[in-house]
Amino acid sequence: MKKFATIFAMLAICTGFVYAVAPKTTTKTTVKEVPVTVIVMDNDVTGGIDAGLNGGLEQVLGAKLKVTTVNRSVALNDPKYQGLNLDFMPLYLVENNALVKEKFGKYVEAGQIKEHNGQLVFEHQTRNGVYANKELRPMELDLFVMSQCPYGVRAENQIIDLMKLGRLPKDLKINVRYIASERNGQIDSLHGSGEWEEDVRQIIIREKYPKKFWKYLEIRNKDYRSSLWDKAAEEAGINPRIFAKYWNFGLEKLKEDIKITEDYNVSGSPTVIWQGRTVTDMGSLGNIPGLEGFKQNYGGAAAQAAPQGQC
Repeated sequence: MKKFATIFAMLAICTGFVYAVAPKTTTKTTVKEVPVTVIVMDNDVTGGIDAGLNGGLEQVLGAKLKVTTVNRSVALNDPKYQGLNLDFMPLYLVENNALVKEKFGKYVEAGQIKEHNGQLVFEHQTRNGVYANKELRPMELDLFVMSQCPYGVRAENQIIDLMKLGRLPKDLKINVRYIASERNGQIDSLHGSGEWEEDVRQIIIREKYPKKFWKYLEIRNKDYRSSLWDKAAEEAGINPRIFAKYWNFGLEKLKEDIKITEDYNVSGSPTVIWQGRTVTDMGSLGNIPGLEGFKQNYGGAAAQAAPQGQC
């Protein structure tokens, strides 16, 4: 979801999401409006227009967007959209006019941005959206985090607060999954080896001692970058020796989490996926029927919603 971070030389942050800023130019292109087609999920606002992305594109282009929406069901049967990946909505198609060519042309030439029927294709560039073809998993919430990311830790603490206050549905299943990468058999994580090693410890507790998982997080998150993980484990009622015993098991489970994050194109901590399909954020969960407990008007220690930034 942050793939343009490696494409463009400069970055702009719009509503906590990363958008590319093209280099300044002295060209006298005077386009005041750029046509954009947004393919959206039928009857699903979470797969609709992204105001943050609109603002980011307008900032980059220096022009207003003229947005036309097309329902996914219509696009699937329209020949001009054939060949597009319509698995994740919304899908932004930006008319490749003179201004757009000026700003993004070299990235199209390098094959870093796709072009389709005279439009540039912006895939997975929205904070919220819907995977149309993923399996629906009712009452499941996947929280993707990095164990040493302050935003991810804050999201976990918010959930812990809500559990204590009894504001979560009893049948809600929460899966905490870990963001890392694997290349040539080596594990890497944004905040260093200490982070993915902590991921492994948390996964071992998640899998082998699930009843103590949230208690461990509550204690560990008080000083999540401390090397005293063994003290946190003991305080949570877990013998620190179990980590050596189950280390290889936990490492393999982390690799499974990595595959899941790649499958969902997740890179930002925290990222929330509701029922296996809907990508959202902690601040928006309270708008989903049944999850009103996530609204910010509760009295827990982490009452302020998780920041909109991401690691």
